[in-house]
Amino acid sequence: MSLQNVLPAHIGFGSAPMGNMFRAVPDEEALATMNAAWDEGIRYYDTAPLYGAGLAEIRVGELLSRKPRDEFVLSTKVGRVILDELETGNRDLGEKGDLFANGRKNKIVHEWTADATERSVEGSLKRLGVDRIDILWVHDIAQDFHGDLWVSKFEEARTGAFRVLSRLRDEGVIKAWGLGVNRTEPVEMTLALDEPRPDGFLLAGRYSLLDHEHALQRLLPMAAEQGVDMVVGGPYSSGILAGGTHFEYVEAPPDIVDRVKRIKALADRYGVGVKAAALQFSLAHPASAAVIPGATKPSRIAEDLAALREQVPVDFWRELREADLVSPKAPLPGGV
Repeated sequence: MSLQNVLPAHIGFGSAPMGNMFRAVPDEEALATMNAAWDEGIRYYDTAPLYGAGLAEIRVGELLSRKPRDEFVLSTKVGRVILDELETGNRDLGEKGDLFANGRKNKIVHEWTADATERSVEGSLKRLGVDRIDILWVHDIAQDFHGDLWVSKFEEARTGAFRVLSRLRDEGVIKAWGLGVNRTEPVEMTLALDEPRPDGFLLAGRYSLLDHEHALQRLLPMAAEQGVDMVVGGPYSSGILAGGTHFEYVEAPPDIVDRVKRIKALADRYGVGVKAAALQFSLAHPASAAVIPGATKPSRIAEDLAALREQVPVDFWRELREADLVSPKAPLPGGV
């Protein structure tokens, strides 16, 4: 099933910050932010067991378990089983380091076998307090978590999680499945398989104003050919495009800071918000079904929705391309 037919709108709520990403978010602030998202009409919510070792799912569940189930679309991820046992040593999250250091201390089992997939789904349903999940993403079978071992993790998922999720979709238990990753190669490998067939993919950080060249080379042409849709995660590139200082979950390097300054200078000249440019760029590709920025403050929700509706002059996009700030292959709003 096409994600375009599953998702209720072009914008959703990315809940990684609800797992205490970067900082400890008070419960009241987290709930106020999610209530603001609901009140502003957002009806697609994405989460994952990894986010704070189940904390984000618990918080998302506090909101959604009280809402009519048919009024929202929910996605979460498989590949991590959260145990009651607490972690005693340092947690290894690959390139993500201590991203969720302020999350729960529960031990996380990283496994993509059939059995682990079933247990992952069962745990998510319990934490979320809902009776079903609409979309399941196979989470993080990529280089950023596993280095040179990522291909073996991909194979574990291919023979385990992929088959379980295909069965759940065929049985009508879920509406769609795919990969949720921060790299393009695992999705390319999946699309090259004869079976099983994913419905879409969640690509985080790889189709933003600051990083999209690689996705345009092979992945997105393959996706377009097969009619597979993309959900864009991390449209603000970990915050640097929304006024923050992080890029790829760490402090932004000087070349990225300089690039953002150039984009902002051009945006200022046209009276355009950088957030508007970032969101609208990510949605301009025909494969983009939705974008899911994260937030930890209620005011950010209204800002995101305003950015999505903002009128951006076609000349801005044209000059952005002429300044070599976007790839010549990238589709831009207004048909530029």
